[in-house]
Amino acid sequence: MKETSYNPQLSRRKFISNLGCLTISFSLIGTDWAEAKPKIVEENLPGALRRQPRLDAWLEVLGDGRVRVLIGKMELGQGVRTAIAQVAAEELDLALNQIEVHLAETERTPNEGYTAGSGSMENTAMSVRYAAAFARQKLLEMAARRWQTESDQLTMANGVVSRKGKKQTLRFAQLLNGAQLEGEVKLPVKLKSPETYRYVGKAIPRTDIEQMVRAQALYVQDLRMPGMVHARVVRPPVYGSKLLSFDEQAFASKAPDLLKTVIDGTFLAVVAADEYQAVLARQSALEHARWSSATPLPEGQDLAQYIRGFPAKSQKVKEQGTTEALDQKDGKTVKASYFKPYQMHGSIGPSCGVALYKEGTLHVWSHSQGIYPFRDALAKMLGLEAEKVHVIGVPGSGCYGHNGADDAATDAALVAMAMPGTPIRLQWMREDEHAWEPYGSAMGMEAEARLDDTGKISHWRYSVWSDGHSNRPGGNPGNLLAAWHLDKPFPQPSMGYFGGGYRNSEPYYDIPNLKIDAHAFEGPLRVSSLRSLGAYANIFAIESLMDELAEKARQDPLDFRLAHSTDERAIAVMKKLGKMIENEKNGPNEGIGLAFSRYKNVASYCAVAAKVAVDKNSGEVKVLGLWAALDAGQVINLDGVINQTEGCLIQATSWTLKEEVGFGQQQISTRDWTSYPIMRYTEVPKVQVVVIDHPELEPLGAGEAAQAPTAAALVNAIYRASGKRIRNLPVKSVDEVG
Repeated sequence: MKETSYNPQLSRRKFISNLGCLTISFSLIGTDWAEAKPKIVEENLPGALRRQPRLDAWLEVLGDGRVRVLIGKMELGQGVRTAIAQVAAEELDLALNQIEVHLAETERTPNEGYTAGSGSMENTAMSVRYAAAFARQKLLEMAARRWQTESDQLTMANGVVSRKGKKQTLRFAQLLNGAQLEGEVKLPVKLKSPETYRYVGKAIPRTDIEQMVRAQALYVQDLRMPGMVHARVVRPPVYGSKLLSFDEQAFASKAPDLLKTVIDGTFLAVVAADEYQAVLARQSALEHARWSSATPLPEGQDLAQYIRGFPAKSQKVKEQGTTEALDQKDGKTVKASYFKPYQMHGSIGPSCGVALYKEGTLHVWSHSQGIYPFRDALAKMLGLEAEKVHVIGVPGSGCYGHNGADDAATDAALVAMAMPGTPIRLQWMREDEHAWEPYGSAMGMEAEARLDDTGKISHWRYSVWSDGHSNRPGGNPGNLLAAWHLDKPFPQPSMGYFGGGYRNSEPYYDIPNLKIDAHAFEGPLRVSSLRSLGAYANIFAIESLMDELAEKARQDPLDFRLAHSTDERAIAVMKKLGKMIENEKNGPNEGIGLAFSRYKNVASYCAVAAKVAVDKNSGEVKVLGLWAALDAGQVINLDGVINQTEGCLIQATSWTLKEEVGFGQQQISTRDWTSYPIMRYTEVPKVQVVVIDHPELEPLGAGEAAQAPTAAALVNAIYRASGKRIRNLPVKSVDEVG
């Protein structure tokens, strides 16, 4: 696939006009066309396409016959470009190299909100599928009218329409003849039958992997422009601290290469022509700035208990039957409390943004997960019209949720506004990333269940305590870090989306009586969306308790789960996992544990097993193997699904065994990789993933499915290896378990 370059010197109008493309958009009602067993869908268009049904919002036919697909999603390492190209090439009968995928860009691609929640395949890929199928149908109709024949007498391949039995062909560009046809995608749309697929379901390699391996320019961190200068932000030492004074004259004398100092309230940035000089200037600026103190953090508190002491807004998630039997003291009930600490995204590449303010328009290059919501928030913060802020999505090195991408781009924009006409590249320092990014909330869970005389769960009661799980920009400047520090600051809003806190809090099992409650608190640290939101902690608690219940019922853990499952797809992934590990043998101090979940209880099914060894002397846990069986509906790119699942397994293992945001009374203390360790390459175990494909079904997002059950599989394995139940994360050492 050919990729377009990012050129801030071109206006959007010139950029589009210079591409030599012919935009196609149709409003005609379809007629029959030749295709083996077409799938006719009569219900609704996919969500994103339903909201923006104009075909020219999704597809452009270029002058050379290739097709450019426009999507509002970002490439976050999930391989969305490749998967989207597969879907479009399939429906348009094109080769993969004839499809170009253009990532999120305001006023150019559809507004698809955020790239989050494993929704790119369910929403974007399906929107592109319908748009491409509709375009194919219309192109055939146009050719049929040109030749005064029927559509079923035509074929299409590699951007050329041919007439059966005739030596008549028309390339897409010839057929359109420079016209721009307007209209909307309308039902019915005939989709290709899975039996005819050439690309969908195959393991198509991503074209950007080679660029990564060769360390070629790929990420926003790599972006360079003529005349670009470099900036760094000088952060306050703690949350809530204010800039009292800055000795700019003394600072300037020690920073001879300084181009500019930008001060707006507590926001302080330095600019230099060379990046290293900007780093040195930042260090010097820290020595000449005086800051106020702020509200102390709860150092030394038992965080698991501390978060339950916050004022909380409680809500009933679900109640079914009665749970009074859980209060009986007859030995049939198992009850336990669980805890997950604050965790960070830990992006390998520190967040970065590039900005240029020129001729009244602010151009911003960012790895934001939501370019339109970010644009709206940034425009309000700066007092600009939204149309005067042009955001171009560029992949970033590491994401996993709402990290510092929007904030770094905001920092760059503030500096760019102070230096019109100059491209500004602003990258965070590692300590900025670790100390100021929005974390995943600490969470407390309490679960209890009762077994009946047959060993089945009869009653279940569950409570979860959590901060919010989404404070994304969402058009609100108060969710941008720099907006808190301006001379006229925007206050940080109260808790964002709390639904993420009780995501997957309801067990996906057949239990007649249950009660689920959620308690929302506002904690001391900045929080937002981290991969899988609350599902990771909730499934850790639920599947740990399921293991204890299985033991109490004297049943095999897998059989116990199967006995409580009625969903055939859930049963299938659990049985597949059982087959994957049936020949694994445990040595001394080794154990195998498993867990299951259905992501959000409506998306992908995933069963995970882990094998660990526990050192009897040190209590150190070594992970020997990880297995996952996954059902994500129809597979678009098999390689992508496997890669994402492997990534989930390894990252969740790192969370479970190592990761915890630490803080003292004054500030975040985990500001580097030594104080916040993550899993190293040498610690990665053997990993095996099996995907159950359902080409007859719609695809389900797979990017977060394995994140949730991995923690429980690990701690259940640790129990079998050591006899100790883990209820507080991270594990670090089994000897630390009381």
